[in-house]
Amino acid sequence: MLLPRLAENCCLLSLSLLVCLITAALAADPYVFYDWTVSYITASPLGLKQQVIGVDGIFPGPILNVTTNWNVVINVKNNLDEPFLLTWNGIQQRKNSWQDGVSGTNCPIPAGWNWTYQFQVKDQIGSFFYFPSLGLQRAAGGYGGIVINNREVIAVPFGAPDGDITLFISDWYIKSHKSLRNDLESKNGGLGPPDGVLFNGLGPYQFDKALVRDGIPYQIINVEPGKTYRIRVHNVGISTSLNFRIQNHNMVLVETEGSYTVQQNYSNMDIHVGQSYSFLVTMDQDASTDYYIVASPRFVNASTWTKASGVAILHYSNSRGPASGPLPDPPHEYDTFFSMNQARSIRWNVSAGAARPNPQGSFRYGQITVTDVYVILNRPPELVDGKWRNTLNGISYIAPSTPLRLAQQFKVDGVFKLDFPNRFMNRPAKMDTSVINGTFKGFMEIIFQNNDTSVQSYHLDGHAFFVVGMDYGVWTENSRSTYNKWDGVARSTTQVFPGAWTAILVSLDNAGIWNLRTQNLDSWYLGQESYISVVNPENDNDEVQLPDNVIYCGVLSPLQKDQAQRVHFSGASSSDKIIEIVLIAIIVTLLGLSGTS
Repeated sequence: MLLPRLAENCCLLSLSLLVCLITAALAADPYVFYDWTVSYITASPLGLKQQVIGVDGIFPGPILNVTTNWNVVINVKNNLDEPFLLTWNGIQQRKNSWQDGVSGTNCPIPAGWNWTYQFQVKDQIGSFFYFPSLGLQRAAGGYGGIVINNREVIAVPFGAPDGDITLFISDWYIKSHKSLRNDLESKNGGLGPPDGVLFNGLGPYQFDKALVRDGIPYQIINVEPGKTYRIRVHNVGISTSLNFRIQNHNMVLVETEGSYTVQQNYSNMDIHVGQSYSFLVTMDQDASTDYYIVASPRFVNASTWTKASGVAILHYSNSRGPASGPLPDPPHEYDTFFSMNQARSIRWNVSAGAARPNPQGSFRYGQITVTDVYVILNRPPELVDGKWRNTLNGISYIAPSTPLRLAQQFKVDGVFKLDFPNRFMNRPAKMDTSVINGTFKGFMEIIFQNNDTSVQSYHLDGHAFFVVGMDYGVWTENSRSTYNKWDGVARSTTQVFPGAWTAILVSLDNAGIWNLRTQNLDSWYLGQESYISVVNPENDNDEVQLPDNVIYCGVLSPLQKDQAQRVHFSGASSSDKIIEIVLIAIIVTLLGLSGTS
């Protein structure tokens, strides 16, 4: 009956209107569709078989390669034996915290279930990564890269590279993530030193037989002499800052976490947990041998670090022999200001366009009035109610069974409180679900004060912030005189050195509930996080509406449908899916016209 009625009603629409409908849909921002299965697979990163988390059967997972403003639909099937969520590190999810993939915004995907993420990479470019956000699962893998390319109408501030290479560097334990969780919960010794450092899920090249056992697979990067490559480096590790360098090669920094930078030469770069950088590297060396690519630990006790650094191989196509000799030297371990001065040297390229044609520097953040100030202090783990916990301003975050965003949507009282203190309170530490009450379109100054003995990295979902200052000692009001108010780089993750502070400025223009956390997995797991609630008081519907496929949990569990009733997308191509959507829309329109004729 449907086809004859459709044919009959087609005469009600002119051919030109049909063409316009299809053309308009196809001219809209493109869609890409993926089906990913997350499961345990067996790998031997350090030469011993162990269980890791793979995405679509590979570790690390596939690279999500898209262009500014594209719409992304990823159906994730959880084949693990525990709940799972993916978060998209640095993707701003404009007005759509439903897709953020952290415990405050999403119910976990139960074992055996699927859930479809749907979001747009709105007005962004650059290098990012995704990873599991629950239960220390990133320590077992489950991560992969995100590349957001410029639209063709936006100029890139450097020549087109001859290739694009993604490298994941990470500290690694042979213990499972479940065993590491138990270690954190049962004692105050932390996790102890890791068992090694990986490149793209592979162990070190055997540069030293006394340190590296035989038979460990290692990463080889194949290149052509004379060509220039864009190398995107992500520290996806647990808690170790890593110094990245390529033997005898200069690295030109061009981008970090969605911001083009002033192009400066570096022989090495300290990359802290959760951070991402893009370098241009020209293959301009003699090809008499291969070259080492190194990721070595920083800010660690040399007497306890007995494992090998991460070592990959850069192989020219005309190379005449293997890499040999000692690894290129890292920065001096006792020069405490080296890494800080290097971080201060990273500047925003204010003359370059990014996702939009206007220069990045047209956002004159130094001239905006600050509306809220938070000085957030962290301390080493301490006993709170008999449990070892980490705190921010004396509060150790407890994730409620009902996500904050769902509780807000359904007006469920008692799930969280908008009472996170803007200063450290001189009182006993406590465990609580305390959230920062952000001012919509306010301009917040956050100072992270690190009273711990290790480097901490802090990340804010949903926003890029301006890193305006850092120094050793205690931050005071006078510290503002040292701020960079012109070209401090905009990014989503910043490091805070031990016994030091880092100041950021952030425009809270993205409605939603957004995770503010340490990227160090041990501190995060033990409670070092909070959320910022950003509500548009003039328009409650400023955010994307509740997704049709939302998973319910906690006090809202009775609303949950059976898995079989929940719709998810298949792996159809983007063009096929768009045409399908358009045809469905046309059929619905025609049937509606038929009902009124």
